[in-house]
Amino acid sequence: MTQELHNSHRKHRNALYSLVIVLAILQTTSLIIISMQISKLDVKIETEAEKTSTQLRDFTTGLMENYDAVYQENFNQISSAITRQEEDFTQEIKLLKSAQDDFSGVIEDAVKSVVTVRTGRSVGTGFIVHPDGYIVTNEHIISGSEDNVEVVTYDKDYFNAEFIGKDPVRDLALLKITGEYDFLELADSSELQVGKKVIAIGNPLGLTLTVTEGIISALNRMGPSGLAEYVQTDVSLNPGNSGGPLIDTQGKVIGINNFKIGGAEALGFSLESSVIKERINVIANATIIP
Repeated sequence: MTQELHNSHRKHRNALYSLVIVLAILQTTSLIIISMQISKLDVKIETEAEKTSTQLRDFTTGLMENYDAVYQENFNQISSAITRQEEDFTQEIKLLKSAQDDFSGVIEDAVKSVVTVRTGRSVGTGFIVHPDGYIVTNEHIISGSEDNVEVVTYDKDYFNAEFIGKDPVRDLALLKITGEYDFLELADSSELQVGKKVIAIGNPLGLTLTVTEGIISALNRMGPSGLAEYVQTDVSLNPGNSGGPLIDTQGKVIGINNFKIGGAEALGFSLESSVIKERINVIANATIIP
């Protein structure tokens, strides 16, 4: 009986040990599985966090870029508006001076684009009509010396000018020098009015950059070309004025000084600006004057 009881206790004890071992194995397995799940969850959390961070960074960058673009656009608009206001203010000052018969502001700007044109046989005037150094002058000044023309700028720089072409019928020639320059704008000659004040700039008798003042006496006068394309003025013109600009009170060129009636006083003639623009573009075989 005692032996049977002892065997029974041993069976129960063995069963208990087996149960403990099974429970230990199950617990260990559960811990391993839980650890694996936690690791996967950590990786997923890190991945999502990095993805979210990237999206947030991209969004912030895009937002800043958009802000910078808007800011730059607004800044450019403000700068342009200020520049226009300065230009308008400067122009108003010049117009106010011209209305009071003070052309100093207009002349001060205009003379910077007027040049002396010289050959071995003659001296005349020209003026720059394009920032790349295109110069308009009279054809008779350079006739026969097209390959030997010297130009002296307002800043006293000397150039051997390139001859581009000419229109002998209208006494026009186009030259070019290297560099970038201030230039004179051509006015619309259809808007000219008799009695308006004008200024001629030239080199009469070799006197560099002399300014003379007058008014428009008549329009559509006949010239040596046989065409009614000339502006008549009472501005004093002398040898050396040829090829120089005739400008209005806004500083725009309304004509190129061509000739005067010999033996008469205050009878000067200038080829009108609209014809100059048309013929120069033809000579250049391109639209250099818009």
